[in-house]
Amino acid sequence: MIALENTHNRCNGSPLDITYMRAVGELVRRYGLKIHVDGARIFNAAVALGLEAKDLVSEVDSVTFCLSKGLGAPVGSVLCGSRDFINEARRARKVLGGGMRQAGVLAAAGLVALAEMIDRLAEDHANALKLAKGLAEMDAFFLDSGRVKTNIVFFEITRQELTPQELVERLNAEGVRLFALGPRQLRAVINYHVTADGIEYALAVFHKVLGGLK
Repeated sequence: MIALENTHNRCNGSPLDITYMRAVGELVRRYGLKIHVDGARIFNAAVALGLEAKDLVSEVDSVTFCLSKGLGAPVGSVLCGSRDFINEARRARKVLGGGMRQAGVLAAAGLVALAEMIDRLAEDHANALKLAKGLAEMDAFFLDSGRVKTNIVFFEITRQELTPQELVERLNAEGVRLFALGPRQLRAVINYHVTADGIEYALAVFHKVLGGLK
């Protein structure tokens, strides 16, 4: 089996386009394999590429997507595949003790997410790019804002006196929450709750934190 992630988290949230998916599809058919797509942010990929999500998974055997990331539902993911595949998946879930009773309220939120939240993902992408460009202007960081295509921003600290974890703690104290990934790298993810004004505030906090360093 070939497993793909779309968008690709660790590659700056990059979307995998139809040309790439078709090339993988040809490879799979040649060798009698299967394709599974981790599509936690597949709708981000579709919006960024100006496509429908179904176009990006026409070659695959199964796909999951998340209702609670960019789409803003409180909880939930969906698994899609053939009828036989889903029947087996349900059985495997029960064998492992999974399941949820009386989940209609959560399902209703998921339906709202699918009906009303997809088109607005472009706002998240624009806000992520705005954040990336602002960070790129600060001499404490290195990133290529041209690589930001969706709602994920990776950047590296270039000032040796500050570690990612220290920066995360200082930012968190001001209400700006990021994720430290390694000795020099951080990740910011933009979602429905982060507005354009929120990006301005975050950049102001970055300047404040960096200005307070000795």
